[in-house]
Amino acid sequence: MQKLLTYALSVATLLLAGCSWLNNIPFVYKPQIEQGNIIEQESVDQLRPGMTKTQVRFVMGTSMLIDIFHQDRWDYVYLSNRGGGKPAQTKLSLFFDDNRLVRIEGDLRPRDIEPGTEEPERETVIVVPEDAGPDEGIVTEALKKIGIGDD
Repeated sequence: MQKLLTYALSVATLLLAGCSWLNNIPFVYKPQIEQGNIIEQESVDQLRPGMTKTQVRFVMGTSMLIDIFHQDRWDYVYLSNRGGGKPAQTKLSLFFDDNRLVRIEGDLRPRDIEPGTEEPERETVIVVPEDAGPDEGIVTEALKKIGIGDD
């Protein structure tokens, strides 16, 4: 009887450990996982044929995928898995010839913005509180409260 119970418990443990349905249990926290280079359309818009590798690295950042056999190809990959849902992936491949950018492939392409149709500049509004004067220490404020400090 004890052997049968041990075998049944072992089989049940192996089955539960290998089941992928355990990932779909509701109310279980699933963290957001982000990997790779964040690829933004604004950065891709700045890429132009003929840019040097240094200029491209300044705009896009260093590629996370470095292939020693293909030095003239840089691959940027961004993978985001939000809370166990379907992962979203963005790929961008940049090809160089003689240290100059010659071709761009992937999910994002540079938008050709014609003169006069440029996107408006984004404004950043920062509200700065009025200066309340020099900050006084906690001891000075305590002395003022009891009537010893200067007013």
